[in-house]
Amino acid sequence: MWSHLNKLLFWAMLSSVTCKNTVLDCKAMKTNEFPPPCLDSETNVVMKGQSVSVFCSHKNKSLQITYSLFRSKTHLGTQDGKGEPVIFNLSITGAHESGPYKCKAQVCNHSKYSPNFNFIIVDPVTAPVLNITVIQTETDQHITLLCLSVNGSLPINYTFFEKHVAISPVISKYNREPAEFNLTRKNPGEEEEYRCGAKNRLPNYTAYSQPVTMPSTGGDSCPFCLKLLLLGLLLPLLVIMVVIILILAFWILPKYKARKAMRNNLARDCGAAPMEAGIYANIHQKQAKKESVPEVGSRLCVSTAQDGAGHSQELQYATAVFREVAPRQQEACDYYKPGYVYAELNF
Repeated sequence: MWSHLNKLLFWAMLSSVTCKNTVLDCKAMKTNEFPPPCLDSETNVVMKGQSVSVFCSHKNKSLQITYSLFRSKTHLGTQDGKGEPVIFNLSITGAHESGPYKCKAQVCNHSKYSPNFNFIIVDPVTAPVLNITVIQTETDQHITLLCLSVNGSLPINYTFFEKHVAISPVISKYNREPAEFNLTRKNPGEEEEYRCGAKNRLPNYTAYSQPVTMPSTGGDSCPFCLKLLLLGLLLPLLVIMVVIILILAFWILPKYKARKAMRNNLARDCGAAPMEAGIYANIHQKQAKKESVPEVGSRLCVSTAQDGAGHSQELQYATAVFREVAPRQQEACDYYKPGYVYAELNF
């Protein structure tokens, strides 16, 4: 019973002291100026759908202050605090929630408002695309890196990396155009990997491209080895083709000239055909009178022709003479049938 009365007495005394301090603070507020509170956030750049916190605080750390948060004229919440800032959690879903925000600090009948605070809504960058152009020389590689993010609020800052190490300064683009970075490398003996990063005003948000790997050319490689190899393969083929063409030309051309000369000589011999026909007729008539077979030499007509190489060729002509003869004894066999006429063909 006595312990319960002691507790009640203790709380009554504490409340009395608190009330007296509050009255003293209110009296002090009449004589001292009560400054406005401060409204701030870790960042004022956000993207749609992002959750963010704002802090409302006061310079006076000894007063029990009631803080109220407003967006324009809309009351969003109230919290009491002393010595430490109070925190209000927000979700920015659209441009209408970007602000202005203000904080009201109240002690007794005195209240002050903070300056307006606004958020900037930014669209995040998308993963950029990295393109590489290489100009190969005998000893060096001239590399051009192009990086572009097609989405995201401008300006966008680009950085180029080689195996996670930055190799370029920050390149800012205020238009939707690719960032360009040029570098020169000796012919590498191993693969090289490049990528780029894109970032705008949105904090703690950077998008990276897919890595692009350049194949190794070998430390002791020669950029003209492929050309030399191709030349070494094509040159023997060209020589062989030229030799074949020359052989065919020297083999076919004499034959062609010889045949042409023979055709020309035959054409000239055609003009002497009536004379030869007369000779053949005379020989045939003499054979009919003598009724004997002339010698072969008397029935031959020999002419000569020269080919393209100057060699002479003899052309011999013969006249066939037919006459009736009696069948020979060995031919009179059982299968002999009368009525057949036999003739001898003599050259």
